[in-house]
Amino acid sequence: MFEQFGFETLTPVTASIILALIVGVIFGAIGQHTKFCFRRGIVGDATERKSARGVWFTALAAAIIGTQALVAMDIISFADHRFFISDIPVLAIALGGLLFGAGMVLTRGCVSRLTVLTGTGNIRALIVLIVFAITAHATLKGVFAPLRVWAGSFTVDFGQTVSFANLPGGATLWTIVLACAALSLVYKSGAKPSHLILAVILGLMVPISWAGTGFILFDEFDPIAMQSLSFTSPSADVLFWAVASTAIPAGFGVGLIGGVIAGATLASLAKGEFKWQSFENPTQTRHYLSGAMLMGFGGVLAGGCTVGAGLGGIPTLSFAAIMALAFITIGAIATRRVLEGGALRAPSFA
Repeated sequence: MFEQFGFETLTPVTASIILALIVGVIFGAIGQHTKFCFRRGIVGDATERKSARGVWFTALAAAIIGTQALVAMDIISFADHRFFISDIPVLAIALGGLLFGAGMVLTRGCVSRLTVLTGTGNIRALIVLIVFAITAHATLKGVFAPLRVWAGSFTVDFGQTVSFANLPGGATLWTIVLACAALSLVYKSGAKPSHLILAVILGLMVPISWAGTGFILFDEFDPIAMQSLSFTSPSADVLFWAVASTAIPAGFGVGLIGGVIAGATLASLAKGEFKWQSFENPTQTRHYLSGAMLMGFGGVLAGGCTVGAGLGGIPTLSFAAIMALAFITIGAIATRRVLEGGALRAPSFA
């Protein structure tokens, strides 16, 4: 398909980087304007929680409908995707989700939000991303890898029923059910109509990425992985590429992270919101760094972050993806309650 679209002067990898840059710029700009963040919608300030939840779940509904429309038209298929292995690593997903949820509360933002904030001059967010990427890479291929392998060894065999599409009613029924469930959280959210429209555009970046990497840029002689919005593996890719670019070529993940930061920078400059910020005190620093490590380790175990497993994963109708987001939510709520209960000193955030 790649050759049929006439990309004679580009390789599939180069074209995927360009696609990722474009998708990233759009995500970064919209993310900055709407303050798009799953944490804000779940455990954010009471005054902002419903609105933030409305924006996030509007994007999810758009991603679900768009992704499953592509599947129905046989443009893409998730038959061989990692979300659809029959032996689901339930312990890794549960533990990883809980740790990631705790970490995003301590850092006051999920990884996608912190990537956006990096583009606005937030040094705290940048340091969190670096620590997150180091920890994620150490979990994938380094000193924490044995723990990942151990946790991943506890699996449950779901056989062929690894997706909502395998349940009675099939993909069409469950696409409608999940999309309506997401939209029910949008109703009376109080979110600005303009933000909801932008959320739809942001959500459509998920199927656009799936179609781009899995269909338009597919080349059987030079294949690339089918990918969509995600921040855990791409952050590790950026780290590895940054320190060994002469040996490790850039890919979709590098383009995506770079695009998100660039889009957020442009949006913040246009709105006069660019501002250099750093840590305020040792307590805040401790919370941010420990949260970054929890998210790095947890994101790999869970199979993705709130975007990779949530916004990008749930539209595939994968059980593993929705399990990951559920445990992330539980981890975030539990951690917030612990902080509010005084067992830990609540961090001070700007």
